Amino acid sequence: MEFISVFDMLKIGVGPSSSHTLGPWRAAERWIASLEKEGRLPQLKSIHVDLYGSLSLTGKGHATDLAVILGLFGADPERFPVADIDPTISDIQTRKRLRLNPNVEIDFDPETHITFHKTFLEFHPNGMQFTAHFTDGGSTSEHYYSIGGGFVVQENEEPLAEEATQLQAFPYPITKGTELEAYCEKQDKSISEIVWQNELALRSAAEIDSKLQRIWHTMLECMYIGCHTEGTLPGGLNVRRRAFDTHKKLMTGTVPHYEDPESWLHAIRWTEVKFRQILKWVSCFALSVNEVNASLGRVVTAPTNGSAGVIPAVLMYYLVIENHEAGFDEIKRFLLVAGEIGSIFKKGATISAAMGGCQAEIGVSSAMAAGALCELLGGSPAQCLMAAEIAMEHHLGLTCDPINGLVQVPCIERNSMGAIKAINAAELALDSDPKNARIPLDTVVNTMWETAKDMNTKYKETSEGGLAVGVFLTDC
Repeated sequence: MEFISVFDMLKIGVGPSSSHTLGPWRAAERWIASLEKEGRLPQLKSIHVDLYGSLSLTGKGHATDLAVILGLFGADPERFPVADIDPTISDIQTRKRLRLNPNVEIDFDPETHITFHKTFLEFHPNGMQFTAHFTDGGSTSEHYYSIGGGFVVQENEEPLAEEATQLQAFPYPITKGTELEAYCEKQDKSISEIVWQNELALRSAAEIDSKLQRIWHTMLECMYIGCHTEGTLPGGLNVRRRAFDTHKKLMTGTVPHYEDPESWLHAIRWTEVKFRQILKWVSCFALSVNEVNASLGRVVTAPTNGSAGVIPAVLMYYLVIENHEAGFDEIKRFLLVAGEIGSIFKKGATISAAMGGCQAEIGVSSAMAAGALCELLGGSPAQCLMAAEIAMEHHLGLTCDPINGLVQVPCIERNSMGAIKAINAAELALDSDPKNARIPLDTVVNTMWETAKDMNTKYKETSEGGLAVGVFLTDC
């Protein structure tokens, strides 16, 4: 039984990719920490990093090399100021020196000390090797794998004793949707209540609330920044930001003055709400997040960076369209349900586009959002799981084919489509009796995994198939 917390599924980090940016960043942090723990940093002479498979094929577009450098540098992706990223990288590239801690600095040239290999390691498509050379002539190497959503593992890694202890104290261990639904029925609780009890096995109520509030504030601020930032995205595709223009058109009529993300949320509630406007608002929220993500901004992996816009867009839809009286309690319930549904997909399939294509990112995020929205709209646990199933069912087979290896085209638009599908899936489930459903959630999870295994590698975040080769850069 694998234990996955809500805070594993919803991580705060820096874009553009959880598997190609956040994962390698964390792996580099973890490797340096292990050397420091062993007391070997003072004897360090040089470092070499090898990136394999998908990390190599789309690594430049996903800033994988920059993420590795920042991880080695000791920057925390959750809190390091994004405004300091470019100056930090520029300084390292110019001086060809890398500070590993206040007392250790070594020669480091990113052009020669980071190597991209198109070959794949057997364990996972997102493989990397860190090698340290010491002044005594010795060396050591470690392999790490970024398995999606910012999760990093080593091959044949055993669970830590602390994690095993936590798992034993976990009141409602869940691997499948049927287990979650059974707990809800037996305890007469909603999904969010079951997940809340599980989280209490690890943290105090105050700590859970604090972490969930920070996640939501990061999401809200991300949408706010995206809706108020004009211009073109970096990377060479010359993709124009669209959230700014859409937001400007939607903020019409007698709208109260606002000056921060919270007052902005309340101001949106004064805008005109018709079907077209609702579609545009949901799309605007989703686009805004992923435009920030594509610019190395701070987002919440939900469950990945490439799909970071779906969950905030659907939650924002509920807050500004469905329930103007909603507050943190509803936000908390939404995030708890979304996190648990995401963990079911991770345990039974994958959330890595390099393993399963975009169905593992946008499909999973849409399922998470659909189930969470369904609970807030009054759905039963069975209806929530049905909503999640419907959302994923209509993302099965979705390929990952980013043009030029950038999380921009078609990735940004796919977030808006995933958000709209999530809302539709929730409504379909609310009007249905789950007893009449022909496809349970666990079946669609298994089907997604089988589809992932059957999918040709060129459609799994390698930029070797689909739109990535069907569109010429000169057309952009």
